[in-house]
Amino acid sequence: MRALIFSLLATSTAFIAAPAKAGTQDRDAPRSAAQPVWADEFDRIDPDNWSFETGGDGWGNEELQYYTDGDNAFIRFDPLADSKVLVIEARRDNPGKYKCWYGRCSHTSARMITRGKRSFRYGRVEARIRLPQTQGIWPAFWMMGNGIEQVGWPQGGEIDIMEHIGREPNLTHGALHGPGYSGETPFLGTHDLGEPADAGYHVYAVEWDAEGIRWSVDGRQFHQVSRKQVETHGPWVFDKPFWLLLNVAVGGNWPRAPDSGSRFPQRMYVDYVRVYAKPD
Repeated sequence: MRALIFSLLATSTAFIAAPAKAGTQDRDAPRSAAQPVWADEFDRIDPDNWSFETGGDGWGNEELQYYTDGDNAFIRFDPLADSKVLVIEARRDNPGKYKCWYGRCSHTSARMITRGKRSFRYGRVEARIRLPQTQGIWPAFWMMGNGIEQVGWPQGGEIDIMEHIGREPNLTHGALHGPGYSGETPFLGTHDLGEPADAGYHVYAVEWDAEGIRWSVDGRQFHQVSRKQVETHGPWVFDKPFWLLLNVAVGGNWPRAPDSGSRFPQRMYVDYVRVYAKPD
C-alpha cells in the first residue's frame, strides 16, 4: 500500500509529541509503524492549538445548544484516566441569556477547533475519549477541510472520526461527507462498543491516505472507504489538509431533543489527541 504522507500546516516548524500518559503506551499505540508528529495531552487548554466557535444558530442541524467562548470547557484530573483531561460540558442552563434560532437557548456547550492553527494531510488521527450518554446528546470528534470558508460545505469535505447519539447507548459512528455524498451519506460505519458509551475510555481513530480512509476503535477496524468508492458518488476531496473539531451538541435532527429522562450536565472527557505519520 502506498506510504502515508503527512503535511503539517502550522505556525511552528517543529513538533515533538508529548510523552504518553501513564498506563497508555502499549494499549493505545497505533498498530502501523507510524511516527508521532503532534499531540495535545490536555494539561491545559492551549490557545496555540484550539479556538472556540460560538453561537446558537442551529449549526445546520437545528441543534439546541449555544456554544460559549470557553465557559463550558475546562481541565480536570480524572482518576479513570489517571491524568488531567479536557472536559467539554453540555448544560441545561443559560446564565448568559444567549439567544438561539428558536428563542432563548435551553442548553450551553462548547465547540473547539484547530482551524488556522493545526491542520493535517494524511496519517493517523486519534483521540482517547470517554463519551457522554443520555437522550439528545451528540458528541463528536471530526475534521473539516482547509478552505471550507471559500467553497462551502460539503464541497470542502468532512471526516467524522467519531459521532455518538444518545438514543443509541452502545454505538458510535464514523462517516465521510463531500460533494454528492453529504447528509445521509452512503459512507457511514457503525461500531458497537459492547457497553454504554460513557462506561469508559476508548481510542477513536482514522488512518487516511490518498487511496482511502479506515476507521477503528481501540485498534480494531470497523469501517473503510476507498477513493474509488467515493468517486462513484462524487469527487474525492481528501487530498488537502484538514483541521480538527471536538464538540458536544444537544438535540438536532439526528439525535432528536432531550426528553424527560435526559440527565444534565453531560461531559465528554478527552484524555489526548494525537497525530502520526508513516515514514516514506
